[in-house]
Amino acid sequence: MRMYFLFAGIFGIVYYLILAVYSKKWNSTFAGFWLVTGGAHFILWCAPLSSNIKKGIFAICLCVWAIFLLVEACIFRTMKSSCTVRVDYLIVLGAQVRGRKITNSLLRRLNTALSYLRVHTDTMVIVSGGQGPGEEITEAQAMAEYLYECGIAKERILKEEKSTTTRENLRYSRQLIKSSKDTVCIVTNDFHLYRALAIGRQEGYQNLAGIAADSNPIFQLNYLVREFFAVLALWCFGKIRLTKGRRML
Repeated sequence: MRMYFLFAGIFGIVYYLILAVYSKKWNSTFAGFWLVTGGAHFILWCAPLSSNIKKGIFAICLCVWAIFLLVEACIFRTMKSSCTVRVDYLIVLGAQVRGRKITNSLLRRLNTALSYLRVHTDTMVIVSGGQGPGEEITEAQAMAEYLYECGIAKERILKEEKSTTTRENLRYSRQLIKSSKDTVCIVTNDFHLYRALAIGRQEGYQNLAGIAADSNPIFQLNYLVREFFAVLALWCFGKIRLTKGRRML
């Protein structure tokens, strides 16, 4: 039990440092979670608590791990999803843009969408994402410009420029689709696809599939743990909007 607290403490702090050095930021998205949890485990390791108290805390940790593994199993189930058949619409979910620059996660989504669109030349693509802090243009505009520069005809690209959350991405994009019977495929990063599909079905999409884009391997664990909380909140609160701020996905 003591070794668990020690190992978890070391792991949390070391992973935080890896994220900070790699991103060159001490406050990159969700990275503080690792510093806080690592420090908390260190305190539990060295704190002069009674054996019974530490056993109780350890039992709580085991319960949390069980819930975590259940949620992650659902996330992993869709992480290799692909689509080889033609659909009527491809929806590329937005992610943060720095100024006018497309970030790594969004670039991976766009390149995955490009591979599909070059094969299925009559599929329409909806690029979905509004404008948030630090963004000179909407995410949809940045995505549309990238796809056009890569050879996708402008008349195939539809822009949804109001959304700030995954739910809004899918809610507002649905307004651009001609019929509820049209086939739709969501493109987003692998860790995010399970939740995107779940929300899409809640929003009334009837013929829905997904294509998983890969993710930065250094941040993958960070993304998966952050997504755990997002999926757990979705399960618990359903359609309730969880945050009022700008979403980072």
